[in-house]
Amino acid sequence: MKLTETLAPTQKRIALVAHDNMKETLASWCQKHKSVLENQCLFATGTTGQRVKVATGLEVIPLLSGPMGGDQQIGAKIAEQSLDILIFFWDPLESMPHDPDVKALLRIAAVWNIAVACNPTSADYLISSPLINTEYAYRVPDYSAYAAGRSE
Repeated sequence: MKLTETLAPTQKRIALVAHDNMKETLASWCQKHKSVLENQCLFATGTTGQRVKVATGLEVIPLLSGPMGGDQQIGAKIAEQSLDILIFFWDPLESMPHDPDVKALLRIAAVWNIAVACNPTSADYLISSPLINTEYAYRVPDYSAYAAGRSE
């Protein structure tokens, strides 16, 4: 498969997702990093977005609840290259009825090579990177031949 280069803008488009018992952790993390996040474009699934908005006052573009399709909305935005970062605080010890959705979301983020943080430590590293406030070129799959009906 060919790869092509794409550009993440200076203002990053960040998706915020958290499982039920991680929502407060994500809201607290957002409060801690409010000065950086207020300069980004934030999307969030259902209740997570509300919790973040109430805890921080940050503007958050709401999507559906994760199990009701919000995870798929985020996946679609990733595939359309309209998200640059996924911050997804999930609980690896909790069994989830929508576990296939979780795996699909993490898979699509890997396919499209966007930055992903799955816990507060990795999110701290990501948000404190000097790349957070600059344009950043990265490689993504080039599906132009596939889209045109040709295989390579």
